[in-house]
Amino acid sequence: MGDGPHHPAAPLSVRRAVEQLTDGEWHRLHWASPLLKGGIAFIAILAFVLANLRERLVELVIGRSGGPTGPGGGGQGGGGDAGRTFNGDPISAIYETGFTGVAILIVIGVLLLAVALFAVAWRMHTFRIGVDAVEVRSGVVFRHNRQARLDRIQGIHITRPLFARLFGAARIELNVAGQDAKVELSYLGSRQVDELRRELLRRASGVQRAEVAAAVAAAATLPPAEQDREAGILNRRVHELLGPERDLDAAPPESVVKIGPLRILGSLVVSEFTLVLLLVVAALFFSTLVLHRYFILFLLLPSVLGSLGYYVRRFSKAARYSIAATSDGVRVGFGLLSTSNDTLPPGRIHAIEVTQPILWRPMGWWMIRINRAGHASGRAGSSAPHTLLLPVGRLADVEKVLALLLPGLAGADTQGLVMEGLVARGRAASGFSRAPRRAQWLRPFSWGRTGLARTDDAVLLRTGFFWRRLTVLPLARLQSVRVSQGPVRRMLDLAELHFNTIAGPVRAELGVIDRRAAVAVFTEVSAAVVEALGADGSHRWAS
Repeated sequence: MGDGPHHPAAPLSVRRAVEQLTDGEWHRLHWASPLLKGGIAFIAILAFVLANLRERLVELVIGRSGGPTGPGGGGQGGGGDAGRTFNGDPISAIYETGFTGVAILIVIGVLLLAVALFAVAWRMHTFRIGVDAVEVRSGVVFRHNRQARLDRIQGIHITRPLFARLFGAARIELNVAGQDAKVELSYLGSRQVDELRRELLRRASGVQRAEVAAAVAAAATLPPAEQDREAGILNRRVHELLGPERDLDAAPPESVVKIGPLRILGSLVVSEFTLVLLLVVAALFFSTLVLHRYFILFLLLPSVLGSLGYYVRRFSKAARYSIAATSDGVRVGFGLLSTSNDTLPPGRIHAIEVTQPILWRPMGWWMIRINRAGHASGRAGSSAPHTLLLPVGRLADVEKVLALLLPGLAGADTQGLVMEGLVARGRAASGFSRAPRRAQWLRPFSWGRTGLARTDDAVLLRTGFFWRRLTVLPLARLQSVRVSQGPVRRMLDLAELHFNTIAGPVRAELGVIDRRAAVAVFTEVSAAVVEALGADGSHRWAS
């Protein structure tokens, strides 16, 4: 990444707040954390109970409010309130029977109890940030303690949900190596999290304590003109709601990639999901207008209407997408109402896959997915935003993103190799090995596009005919290489070549390759991986 772009100076009050949070002592979260984490759910549950158990609540507070009515039904007996009916309306029942004060006291008691429980949970949920680790303690009855070592951080993710933004709060998530090994701070002040992330990455990068102290002391001596520029809570909230997810002017212009809303909409419309949806709609029309099977319409129409929410969710998540270089890694931001941004330190990418669905080929669009530690389940919905790095982009965008993720691909020679892997046909890809013609029996369409190439720090695989794929594997992140051969491939003197990384959406393999070439690649890549691991210093990128 080099020296990276210059970070704009944060307000002095923010830097002092971050200095206090990183002093190694125990601290508490944002004051609105109980409301943002559990208060909304409590209000929803209370509303559900009131809406569905109104009559039970009336019986609990004032007893049964009426008896049989009608001629001879005793409607006049029992005297007074015993003969009244309130049609299940708890408000009218409580008011007319004179139990208003009791009901108000019950409601106040429940609210006070909920507030007390949330306050106790908030006081017991503390965290501390040391020189080499972040530790979180939580729980009232059962105590939980989680720790994230800074030298194992794979990325820092900041989320600003819409409701939390109204309170000036944000969630910061530290992803470390391991299955479900993240540490989450929900919530902190929205103005503090960016500076806090910068401080955590500074410590994770290998900067010595003396340098950290010098940076803090230098920040404290800035002139008053560079202190807080935003006056008032209202102005800050408006700026946080309407302002960009991050200041792209602070990044080198050549590293910035942005996606317009029209391209996002086009990628959603021109997709396999839309094709399946159109087929279902056509089947609905055929079954109702031709076959007169109206029950199918009632069965499938709600699902079709519900699927429209897919487009809204995908668009709101991909809107305002940007990716750019920083001194601490690659910063990815996205989100329309609830915004998120993710920082990937150098050397945390284990596999990169550039894919072009066949429906996108006329527009020249591509997407990029990655494998990264801490988000091993690439199929899980929660991991998708962390592994889908470029939702839709052109070739120029792909070149920029690949150069950011793996700087070794930024040279003129390697860029030509990447272009060959993406768009070249058959023998035009001179930099890639090719599967022999006998592989056509197993890959009738894609055998000509199946090949492998090497750079100084990566292995490139190109596969696919209808769905083009280019897989880039950093040598320092490869875990193993495997050659396999079944009976059919043995007859054709072919083999399969598997490159194993951490689990994720990217599967790196060549389904057909000449057997002798597979053995040669196995030997060559195994030696190169050992050499790359010995020279790798990305875990302490600032040392």
